Amino acid sequence: MASPAPPLKDAVGVLDRDPFVALLSKLIGESQRLQNDPPALVPQEDLVAQHVVDALRPVSTDTGGGPLVVRKVSYTEGRSNVIVEYPGTVPDRVVSFVGMHMDVVPANPSEWDFDPFSLTFEGDDKEKLRGRGTTDCLGHVALVTQLMRRLGEVKPPLKHSVIAVFIANEENSSVTGIGVDGLVKDGLLDKLKTGPLFWIDTADKQPCIGTGGMIPWHLNATGKLFHSGLAHKAINSMELNMDALKEIQTRFYNDFPAHEKEKLYKFATPSTMKPTKWSYPGGGLNQIPGECTISGDIRLTPFYSTSFVVQKLKEYVDDINAGLETKLPTRGPVSKYVLPDENLRGRLEISFDGDVMNGVACNLESRGFQALCKATEEIVGYVEPYSITGSLPLIRELQDEGFDVQTAGYGLLKTYHAKNEYCLFSDMAQGFQVFVSIISQLEADA
Repeated sequence: MASPAPPLKDAVGVLDRDPFVALLSKLIGESQRLQNDPPALVPQEDLVAQHVVDALRPVSTDTGGGPLVVRKVSYTEGRSNVIVEYPGTVPDRVVSFVGMHMDVVPANPSEWDFDPFSLTFEGDDKEKLRGRGTTDCLGHVALVTQLMRRLGEVKPPLKHSVIAVFIANEENSSVTGIGVDGLVKDGLLDKLKTGPLFWIDTADKQPCIGTGGMIPWHLNATGKLFHSGLAHKAINSMELNMDALKEIQTRFYNDFPAHEKEKLYKFATPSTMKPTKWSYPGGGLNQIPGECTISGDIRLTPFYSTSFVVQKLKEYVDDINAGLETKLPTRGPVSKYVLPDENLRGRLEISFDGDVMNGVACNLESRGFQALCKATEEIVGYVEPYSITGSLPLIRELQDEGFDVQTAGYGLLKTYHAKNEYCLFSDMAQGFQVFVSIISQLEADA
C-alpha cells in the first residue's frame, strides 16, 4: 500500500535563497530596458519573460522534464506575458497568482546611492536586496517563478490547478491591450474565475483589501490680460481659478463625504480632491495673466463611481460659469470676473486625462480572502488588512469581469517607486510560505 503524500508545506519546503537570488539578479540586470515611460522609454518585457521561461523549462512539458505548461503571449514585439500552469486533477478547481509585472518605473542613477540596474546587497547577511524592481515588481516575478518551479520539481498531487500569470505593461496606461487586459479580452484567463485570484503587487506582507480610484483633472481659467496698475480693467485668471477651485472642492466634499464602508475597509483617508500643479503662459510681474491652469487629482474610495464624479465636476463648472457674479467671491475692491462694459466674462473649463482608474474593494466574504488572512497570521505572526487611496491599475476591471481578486505583496511600501529601492529576502521567503499555505488550505477544502 502506497504511503500517503507528505503535507504540501513539507514537500515544497521553503524558498531556496540561491536560485531565487540568481534569478532576481538576472531580472534586475535587465531593468534599465524595462523602464516604462513612453515614448522615451518603452520596456522590453520579453527579456524578463525569457528568463522566467528558461527557469521553468527543465520542469515543463516542453522538455518532458515536468508537468508545468508554460506559454508566452505577445501582442506587440518584445513585450510578452507568461502563463504558467501546474495542472490539478479536478476540473474547475483553480488558484491563481497574477499581477507580477515585468516592467518598472524609471530610475535616475545620479539620484541613487547605488546602481539601480544591478542587484546589490547591504550587510554581510545579504538580507537587503537592492535595485529597481526588487519591491515593484521583479522581486515578485522571481518569487512566484520559484514557487512554480518547486511545484514542478516535487509534483505534489493537487486537486487544484495552480496558475501564475506574469504580465507586461502595468506601470503605464497610455498603451492598452498588451498586458493582462489583452489576456482577459482574449479569454485566456477565463478559467481563473472558478477560484481566488491573488494579485501579487502590493507590499508589507499584509492583505490590501481596498484601493482608490484616480481622476486626473485640469481646471483652466480664462480672463483678460492687462497691466497690473489698471487692475479694474483686467479679469485675473489666477484669482478666478483659485476661487473657483475652492468652490468646486467645497461642493465635492459635500457630495462625496467619508463613506460608512471606509471604516470597515480601514481606509486611512476618505476621498480627496486637491491641486498638485500650476501652469500659465508666462509674463511679467506687472501683467495680470489672462489664462492659467490648475491641475491635480481626485483619489476616490471604491464606494463612489468615478464616472458620476466626473459628471458632477462638469456640472459644478457649468453652474459657476453661469453665475460668476454671484457664485464666487472676489478679492479686493476692483477684482472682478465680469466686465459688463466690455461684455467680457471670465470662463472656466475642466478636462480629464484618459487614464481614469476605478478603485477596488475586495470581497471580505471570499474563501480566498479567508485563506490569505489565515496564511498571513500563520506565517507572518499577525494579520492586519489595510486599504489605501493609492491606485492599482487593472484589478477593478478584473473584478468587474467576475474574478475574485485579492491582493498582497512582499516588498516594502516605503521603497515603492522610490529612489534606493530594495526588498528583504526574509519578507520574500515569508511570501513563499504564505502561497504554499493558501494552496494547502484550498486543497483541504476540496
